[in-house]
Amino acid sequence: MKISEFSIKRPVFTIVTMFLVIILGAVSFFKIPVTLIPELNPPVAVVVSNYDGASPTEVNEKVTKPLEQSLSTAPGLKTMQSISQEGSNFILLMFDWSTVIDDVQLDIMQRVDQVPMPEGASSPRFMKFDPSQFPVIQLTLRSTDKDVDIRPLAEELETELRRTKGVASVTVSGKVTEEIKVVLNEEELQKNRLAQSDVVQAIQANNVSMPGEPIKTDDGKQLTTRIISSLTTLDDVRDVVVGRTEAGEMLRVKDLATVDIHDADSGALTRANDDRAVLVNVLQESGANTASVSKDFKSTLDDLLDKKEYKKVEADILFDQGDYVNLAIGNIGQSLLLGGLFAMIVLFVFLHGIKSPIIIGVAIPYSVIVTFVLMFFADFSLNIMTLGALALGIGMLVDNAIVVIENIERHLAMGKESNIAARDGAKEIGGAITASTLTTLAVFVPVIFISGLIGQIFTEFALTISFSLFASLVVALTVVPMMASKMLKTPDLELLAARKRRTKKSNRFGSTIRWALDNRPVVLLATIIMLGASIFGLTRVGTEFLPPTDEGFVSVAVELPNGASIESTDKIVKEIEEELQREKDVEVYVSLVGGTQQNMAQGTAQTNVAEIYIKMVPLEDRSRSVFEFVDEVQPEIVDLLEDRATVNFNLQTAAGSEPNTVTFSLSDTNESRLEKAVKEVDEELQDMKSVLEVSNTLGDTVEEVHVTVDREKAAEQGLAPAQISQTVNSVTRGTFATQIVGEDEEVLAMYVQYDEKFRDSIDQLKQIKLLTPAGTYINLEDVATVAIAEAPVSIQRVDQAHSVSFTVKYESDRSLGEMTTQVNDMIDKLKLPEEIDMNYGGDRELFESAINDMLLAIVLAVVLVYIVMAAQFESFKYPFVIMFSVPLMVIGVALGLFLTNTPLSVTAVIGVLVLVGIVVNNGIVLVDYINQQKEKGMHSYDAIVHSAEVRVRPILMTALTTILGLLPLALGIGEGTEMNQPMGIAVIGGLLTSTLLTLYIVPVMYSLFDSQTRSKKNWPEDVK
Repeated sequence: MKISEFSIKRPVFTIVTMFLVIILGAVSFFKIPVTLIPELNPPVAVVVSNYDGASPTEVNEKVTKPLEQSLSTAPGLKTMQSISQEGSNFILLMFDWSTVIDDVQLDIMQRVDQVPMPEGASSPRFMKFDPSQFPVIQLTLRSTDKDVDIRPLAEELETELRRTKGVASVTVSGKVTEEIKVVLNEEELQKNRLAQSDVVQAIQANNVSMPGEPIKTDDGKQLTTRIISSLTTLDDVRDVVVGRTEAGEMLRVKDLATVDIHDADSGALTRANDDRAVLVNVLQESGANTASVSKDFKSTLDDLLDKKEYKKVEADILFDQGDYVNLAIGNIGQSLLLGGLFAMIVLFVFLHGIKSPIIIGVAIPYSVIVTFVLMFFADFSLNIMTLGALALGIGMLVDNAIVVIENIERHLAMGKESNIAARDGAKEIGGAITASTLTTLAVFVPVIFISGLIGQIFTEFALTISFSLFASLVVALTVVPMMASKMLKTPDLELLAARKRRTKKSNRFGSTIRWALDNRPVVLLATIIMLGASIFGLTRVGTEFLPPTDEGFVSVAVELPNGASIESTDKIVKEIEEELQREKDVEVYVSLVGGTQQNMAQGTAQTNVAEIYIKMVPLEDRSRSVFEFVDEVQPEIVDLLEDRATVNFNLQTAAGSEPNTVTFSLSDTNESRLEKAVKEVDEELQDMKSVLEVSNTLGDTVEEVHVTVDREKAAEQGLAPAQISQTVNSVTRGTFATQIVGEDEEVLAMYVQYDEKFRDSIDQLKQIKLLTPAGTYINLEDVATVAIAEAPVSIQRVDQAHSVSFTVKYESDRSLGEMTTQVNDMIDKLKLPEEIDMNYGGDRELFESAINDMLLAIVLAVVLVYIVMAAQFESFKYPFVIMFSVPLMVIGVALGLFLTNTPLSVTAVIGVLVLVGIVVNNGIVLVDYINQQKEKGMHSYDAIVHSAEVRVRPILMTALTTILGLLPLALGIGEGTEMNQPMGIAVIGGLLTSTLLTLYIVPVMYSLFDSQTRSKKNWPEDVK
């Protein structure tokens, strides 16, 4: 080829070009951001609104349903889920992956604005999903001194840590928030015939700042006016005049209430390893380097904790994505280096010299450097997918170089000079390696068109491996011939003798090819039987969406019956903590009692709920995976707690999938029919083998106190129900009066409320005093009945129908496919009413949508590979012959997955996709050489046998370098390698069987398609 000839004639030009690329590569490498996975932007949006004081039923009827009707016709909307609960609602909108949320945002907001909201409800808010809102580091801060309150110290640290480069925000859960409480004395209020509202109005009237009209001064200036009456201290509040006594004396706030600063009641407790703690979440800036942010943040934290004022503060890092990124990328990088080393060993074994392996040894890193340049300009990051692509391609990078160098050596053995041998060797094989590279690249074209989560994750993978293969082709046609022309010489007699010995070996291989040609039916039948068995084997290995990754982190959700107090919840959590203390694999655990992180972010609390976050010791320091830990510990804790609380152990991977979990929902327009079906399904699931826990979202009820106003009695007293409800609300909840700005410019909220003793029981509630227009007081029970009743906790709907979701956790030795089959069989056995719809969610839904795309991609890849080869060979026949090597890979893929007990996942299917492009390369090299020999006048039979003998060595070398290059990846050693492991296993297995069988199947199929060899009558006489 001209490019090879040019590089041989202009070695200096080629070398300086190499140096330029190396410099660009080095700069690119240090500028490429390091993240865990490619940036994901799921087309998900949320509409939320508040309706204070409304019950779940009211929220559902007055807010949720009107919003659903308006949003249901939004363009691109795939699914809509809603949850209506006391005082608020939440509508989750999931769009097609082809939808860009920014494009539909305006449309959604217009639809939301068109819906009239009931009085008292806030305007709905639109929020789009943003991956940068998830913390990259989560840690706890606790004090080693029991007498030191960690919360003020945490606030000081928060301010300092925010200044770290790349950190967008640092949020502290459980920190101190102070407020002013005006606690009323009910007896004094009654004596002076005053109500809570009188105190609130007096405080508000004395804390004002209001602008007036501009005033002109005598010196010609026009100044704005402001009327100010500011409360800045507690004494200012205490001295506010509320009214006058009967004796005419001024009645002040201090005569009716106590005024003090208190810590705001968060309603939640935070502990780390049994010590009082605060939880810290660190969010990085969009596009920041996760590894760098993690390193800089921890360095800043260590420097701060070394200071004298923070000596008693200890930090426990729960989750550090940067740490996991470094571990994962380090392990994949190690696989890449080991793969390159194994490839070099193969070259030394086959080439029996040092110069040729050195030339190819230069080609590997140089190809990788070129790839870094292309990745930088494509705006890719270094993540487990792009590095996995390089690790997968490391063995393939040398394929082209091996074929070129082996052919150059063959020409040198003919006695040619170095320059001529390099030129002729590269020219002879250039067309074949270009075709084989193009076929490999062709299989990745469909990946770019795959939509959904898989499309976003694997697009960078596909393009990275394409970049590396393109780089390897350029290197093989330029750098390798140039270096060969300078370093390789005509072999001496000893090397020629060694080549003759190899020729004898290839002659022995040639005799096996002759046998295969002579027994074509036997060879084809044996292959078909193996292919059938392997297809059957693939159905037995099970399926999963993505391989679970052991990130050493698990969260535990604890829920007591509705209405349980925070003390009861804390008691249960302490029992779980005692069990965790005994587990050697646990490094640190953090408990949030009285709510979840989401509750804390919203400023709400749930006394019957708790969350525990568990960080395991590093993988190399423990004997079991996080999945085995859950399998063993969860049943123990469930047995310990019995029916007192429900406990869910939750695992989530970096890609967002939930390992060992199958989720599905049942929907129906008839609520009672749905409820009956849910109970039947739940009973069956509880008895199912391998199931660890079952939970569903069937509308639980909660006990609550109902105050029912008797309108007749209220009217007799001159009271309206609205006045009564306002008084009860103010007494039980307290009333926000105002905000004051202190002398130190600290802003404090002020609440006016009754003492706890006046509202801590139902009897006290009945005795709440109501001031009538006549100036007399009556008890609440005189105009209303107070009783305990049941009400729904929340109402869930999917696509405007009642829906209940099931979450089934199963043992880690079972696959997603097996559990799905069990669930389907159970549903079929129950024979549920036809009106009930069942839909899978979570990993199963993602797998079903992804697998169809992947199968389509494989079909398209096969078609594209055929088209590329047809264009290259200028023939429809020969590419068809080569395509018979593609089904042969299925045998090895099935064998590899079965022997390693690896389920068929999306990453394994990606491996199959890669194989489509790789396995035909051997056939291309073989058929191309057969055609060249036929053009020289050789009989087709002799050309087939001779080509197989000549090409078996480079074919085995390229296959072995790819297989050994992938071996570290397939072994999956270390954290972060799990994602790419099934891909490595599939490629190794498929390439192994395909290579061995291609050496026989392609010659056999070629002989059947070629007119000279189709019938044995036309074979050479000496063969007959």
